[in-house]
Amino acid sequence: MATDPVGKSMKHKTMALAAAEELRSRIMRGVFGPGQQLRQDTLASEFGMSRIPIREALFLVEREGLVKILPHRGAVVVQLSADEVEELFNMRVLLEPFLLARSAPKLTKADFKMLARIQTKYVEAISRKDIDSWNRVNAEFHLELYKHANSPRIFTTVKNLLAECDRHTRVQLLSIEGDQERAVSEHAKLLQLCEDQNFSEACDLLRNHIEHIRSGLVHLLEKPEVSADTPADKVA
Repeated sequence: MATDPVGKSMKHKTMALAAAEELRSRIMRGVFGPGQQLRQDTLASEFGMSRIPIREALFLVEREGLVKILPHRGAVVVQLSADEVEELFNMRVLLEPFLLARSAPKLTKADFKMLARIQTKYVEAISRKDIDSWNRVNAEFHLELYKHANSPRIFTTVKNLLAECDRHTRVQLLSIEGDQERAVSEHAKLLQLCEDQNFSEACDLLRNHIEHIRSGLVHLLEKPEVSADTPADKVA
């Protein structure tokens, strides 16, 4: 019987993407905690697939900064310090206003309609306290704003940074009084400034928006009772 190496490769790729999505979800929700070792055999058995797509999935989430693959230990869920969180958000402060400044003047009416729909989904997720959705929709909103920047490497870097920041910002939104309302308000104002072609003020607002999240998270990390790696359902 003839073999089908291309078909096998595609099947493994599809399974790897599905496994990566599940790994990502479990890390974000705190099911897999910081420092936890992720064993390929155990995951393969649990997910009902071979080790090959599991290994590929682990490489995918490693590129997003959610796990580290270490010699003799394999994949381990990343635990960030306050300094590391500050570095992540410093990178966002530097890169995202740059992308916005390049992209915002090229946003079309269709783009603004899409952004308004995403903002509506964000408001709904916040109101439901749907922690599995709001940061995904937040990333969607930011990336839609930046999509015309014509800076693919920086865009990809920011996309990965947003993924790395996900589990930390969800704790910030749950833990700091008023930050959910502030996030909704600042997204709406950012969208309006771009529609009004007030791009300089929009970039300033975006920078302040990210800096506020950074300072809140660093403060949380410095408190022993709450950290950015605390599962969101454990935060009052």
